[in-house]
Amino acid sequence: MEFSFATANTIHFGNGISRTISSLLPRGTDRAFVVTGSNPSRHKPILDLLEKNGAQLESHSIDKEPTVDSLNDAVQSARAFEPKAVIAIGGGSAIDAGKAVAALIHNQGDLMEYLEVVGKGRPLAYPSTPCMAIPTTAGTGAEVTRNSVIGVPEAGVKVSLRSPHMLPRWAVVDPELTFQLPPELAAYTGMDALVQCIEAFLCKQANPLTDALATEGIKRASRSLKTACGADLDREAKSDMCVASLCSGIALANSKLGAVHGLAGTIGGMIDAPHGALCACLLLPAFRANLEIVSRRESTNDSVDKFDEIARLVTGNPSAKSNYALAWLEGLIDELPLKPLAELGFIEAHISEASEKAARSSSIQGNPIDLAPADLREILQDALA
Repeated sequence: MEFSFATANTIHFGNGISRTISSLLPRGTDRAFVVTGSNPSRHKPILDLLEKNGAQLESHSIDKEPTVDSLNDAVQSARAFEPKAVIAIGGGSAIDAGKAVAALIHNQGDLMEYLEVVGKGRPLAYPSTPCMAIPTTAGTGAEVTRNSVIGVPEAGVKVSLRSPHMLPRWAVVDPELTFQLPPELAAYTGMDALVQCIEAFLCKQANPLTDALATEGIKRASRSLKTACGADLDREAKSDMCVASLCSGIALANSKLGAVHGLAGTIGGMIDAPHGALCACLLLPAFRANLEIVSRRESTNDSVDKFDEIARLVTGNPSAKSNYALAWLEGLIDELPLKPLAELGFIEAHISEASEKAARSSSIQGNPIDLAPADLREILQDALA
């Protein structure tokens, strides 16, 4: 057994914790570059507290998931401002953008040189500017991962900028910031957290520490996801989903993912659809395909036992087998406010291109069993059925 493990330097978790961020930053942090989503006014109370405590702020909003062009603009602004810290507040896209900006302030050169798959994969030579990540959704776990997902529209893909330097210095997880999420957004971000825990648990590079985190995340998401998407505020369910998201991010950053994210990342570069919504559409067919192929090819593989363990975790039934997990996941997805893959804009004509691109993605390398493009095509056909 051999593995390594790393996460954000410090994780601060709790209701209202975001109102204390001035005290969490080192003394003398008087200039902060703030990256937000499309509506920075939603974070005015937090930003006002920073300014009240003497910080000079420069804000930059990211309308959608970051692209090469939008990041280049943000990095130029950050370099001119010369911040002592970068604060990323928002959903996964804003946090990914903030981490990338923090990484590139002192690492010169064209962004494409550092990107996986479509770029040169050049490693970052210098540490990031200290970065604080404050998520406002419970799903991506981006506050504790070491990569940023970046769109490359001209290539029709999303790829990662990845480095150990990109782990945030501080992760500040405040469930109160998720209380007002619309049900649809809570559903697809929550499904992203559940999928990340499942894939990190099943993947080839899983280890005892990531397994512990992933199983804790699966337990919390399975008992609270539906309630967290309801019309009535349930504080415990919201907190559970924030913990599940946090567990998913730490787990995937220290293991890998699988077919769902390999396909979702690829499709997300082809059509304009929320990442978590794509993951939700792909989870059941990918889980089914992986279970069938693993059982057929490697019946003694530990992965077979892990599928049964997922069934026990989501159902609470100590005797449950893998087929129970399939039934439970199908029921959950039917009850959540989620759109099918076709309604998100993915059509049969996309299948060939998506499967070929996904077979080359970094996420697919963690899948519990090697999948050929033909296997991925079958998953997509199943998802559209």
